Amino acid sequence: MAKVKYYYDSDTLSYKKIQTRKRDRFRRAMLFIIASALFGFLSVTVLLQYIASPKEKVMQRELENLKLNYELLSKRMEQSQKVLDEIQERDNNIYRVYFEANPIPEEQRKAGFGGVNRYKSLEGFDYSNMITEATKKMDVLSKQLYVQSKSLDEITGYAKDKEALLAAIPAIQPVSNEDLTRMASGYGWRLDPFTKARKFHKGMDFTAPRGIPIYATGNGIVTRADNASSGFGNHIRIDHGFDYLTLYAHLSKYNVRKGQRVKRGDLIGFIGSTGRSQAPHLHYEVWYKGQAVNPINFYYGELTPEEFQEMLLRSSQEGQSYD
Repeated sequence: MAKVKYYYDSDTLSYKKIQTRKRDRFRRAMLFIIASALFGFLSVTVLLQYIASPKEKVMQRELENLKLNYELLSKRMEQSQKVLDEIQERDNNIYRVYFEANPIPEEQRKAGFGGVNRYKSLEGFDYSNMITEATKKMDVLSKQLYVQSKSLDEITGYAKDKEALLAAIPAIQPVSNEDLTRMASGYGWRLDPFTKARKFHKGMDFTAPRGIPIYATGNGIVTRADNASSGFGNHIRIDHGFDYLTLYAHLSKYNVRKGQRVKRGDLIGFIGSTGRSQAPHLHYEVWYKGQAVNPINFYYGELTPEEFQEMLLRSSQEGQSYD
C-alpha cells in the first residue's frame, strides 16, 4: 500500500493530503524508464570495450597467428640471405676468378628499386610497416637471386670451354662425410696443440678413425708421397696444373706413388697420426699460385648450402688445431 503524504498549509495552519495527479505519475515513470535505459546502454557500451565477441576472438587469434608466421618468414629470409651471401662471395672470389671473369659489383647485386613508390598500396593499414618491410626484403632477395642465377649461367658457359680446368680444381672434400668424426679445425689463426702459441693454420683438419680412406680432390699428378717434410709425417702432394696444388698430411699409409696420375675421387691414402700430430686426422691444404688459400671455398662439388653453412660456422671458430 502506498504511503499517504501530507504538507503543511501555512494559511490554514493545518496539514493537507498531497494529491498526486496521474499525469505526474506517468511522467515520473517515463523519466525512470528513460534513465534506466540510458544507464543500461552506457554500461553495455563500456563493457563491450573490454569483452570481445566470439568473432573478435577469432580475428584476434588469426592476427596472432599471422604475427607468428611473419616472424618465422623473417627468420627464413635472414637464413636464405646468409646462404646467398656466401654463394655470392664464392661466385666473385672463386668461380669468376677461375674463369678470369670480372666480379659482379656489390652495387649491382644489392641495388634498390627507384622511381614510383612500389609499396603505396600497402600503406594505411594497422601493420603497414611490418608488411612493407617484409615485402621489401623479399624483393631485394628475389633480385639478388636473379642476378646470381644469371651469373651462374655465365659461369656454366665458361665451364664448357674449360673442362680440363674444372676437373683439375680441388672441388670435393678429401674425406667422405660418412667417415668424418668432425671438422676439427679450419683455416686461420689457431692455438698450436704442442706450444699453445697462436699460429696461422694453413689448412683444415678432418678428424676420423685411423685407416679411413682419403681421396684426391681433383685430377693431377702425385709429386710427393713420402715423410721427408718436417711435421707432416707421411704425406702426399698433388700438382693439379693451372697453378693448383693440394697437400694431405699425417697419413698411416699411401695408396699412390710419386709420378702417378690420379683423378678426382681416387683413393690415395688412409687417415693416420704420423708426424707432428695430436690424434688421428687429415691435415689438408690447397695452394694457388704459390699461396695457401682457404680450402672451404672449394667444396662446391658435393656440399649443399646447408652443409656448407654448417662447415663455415665450425671452421670459423678459433680454437686449437690438431697439428
